[in-house]
Amino acid sequence: METYLECATLLDELLAGARAVRITVPEYMPLSVEEIGISQDGHRLVSLCQYGEQNGDLMRDCDLVFMVTDLPGGAAAEPVSFRNDYLGIVQDVYRYDETGKRTQVVTSLKQELKEFAQAWFATLRDQGFFAPTAVREILSP
Repeated sequence: METYLECATLLDELLAGARAVRITVPEYMPLSVEEIGISQDGHRLVSLCQYGEQNGDLMRDCDLVFMVTDLPGGAAAEPVSFRNDYLGIVQDVYRYDETGKRTQVVTSLKQELKEFAQAWFATLRDQGFFAPTAVREILSP
């Protein structure tokens, strides 16, 4: 759970009160962070994504979606889906029935995405996306 609390803190730091931002650091693909809606079971969804371009089309490289849950000790952000358009990969941790109830969890993917999120946030910090010198463009306040 500690990792999910940290992920929520880092997402909030990147969003800085906005609903959608694009953060640019020289020599790296821009980073998009945005609230993209509500999960089937009522939790806020936040996308952390870098886009590339192929044949004029925007390509997710990669897109990690977090489900944000409000807890008594603060928010927790669990990575619940991964997409990489270059590799044709779309993965979801949870499956839902037609009523929005979770029916299945892919536990191995859940662990993989948790580890990936930790590594990606460390890389983003090293690349300067959390630095005051990063250029922040608010796309939706």
